[in-house]
Amino acid sequence: MHPLRAFPAEERSAVTCVLTDIDDTLTTEGLLPSTSLAAMEELVMAGLHVVPVTGRPAGWCDHIARMWPVDAVIGENGAFWFSYDREARRMRSGFAKPAPERRADRARLNRLRETILAEVPGAGVASDQDYRVADLAIDFREDVEPLGKEAVGRIVSLFEEAGATAKVSSIHVNGWFGHYDKLSMTRQCLATVFGFDIDDPSTADRIVFVGDSPNDQPMFAFFRNAVGVANVAEFALETPPRWVTRRKGAAGFRELADSLLEHRAERQTPAFGKSDARTDEARR
Repeated sequence: MHPLRAFPAEERSAVTCVLTDIDDTLTTEGLLPSTSLAAMEELVMAGLHVVPVTGRPAGWCDHIARMWPVDAVIGENGAFWFSYDREARRMRSGFAKPAPERRADRARLNRLRETILAEVPGAGVASDQDYRVADLAIDFREDVEPLGKEAVGRIVSLFEEAGATAKVSSIHVNGWFGHYDKLSMTRQCLATVFGFDIDDPSTADRIVFVGDSPNDQPMFAFFRNAVGVANVAEFALETPPRWVTRRKGAAGFRELADSLLEHRAERQTPAFGKSDARTDEARR
């Protein structure tokens, strides 16, 4: 990983879209500070697209799409995307699996939930589980006493033994049936909402992804200009990001936003509630 200050100014000024994890990237110690909301708003005002890409549940993501200064949100590690059309007052969405398959998966996950809780003392079901549509989130440090690496590894193994995909975030192990991830849904979301083909290198190189943990690795591996906030160094990653901030969590995100805004003198009226506030030229 290279320090963020080495990110060439010419490449930073060409960025058109910022994809960001939420937990321990936009937040610090579980709190979303005003600096993160302000940073997202300033990026949007400067003409960039902002899209959170998170493991958090559909219920949260509906709120995020409606009320945060963002263009879309990808949730449950790639199970879906939401984008709120403020002019039409309509939520647009796309899912990795149809509703009947999600219902069948839920029955399997409910059985697996009981197995994991019985096998791993101290593990809990994430407090946001009731708002999820596609996965099972096992808490290992958000609202329970932190579990060690061996316990976290056992949770992952139990998911995988049942045929599920399992990804470790900074607070949960998320498991689901299917082969989608943050990257596959990012591909669908950006193509549908913005007309972006991220498999075109000239497009992908103008996108920044910022994250902090192992479940971000598909994004770190794909995007040349992937950024880790400083706490990413706490994990041994097979595919680390190219750049890393000096600061952790929300302060690291603010650091990244400032670096992207540095050579963008023009500011525009916020788009919130007005679909035409940002010109097509600024969006390109």
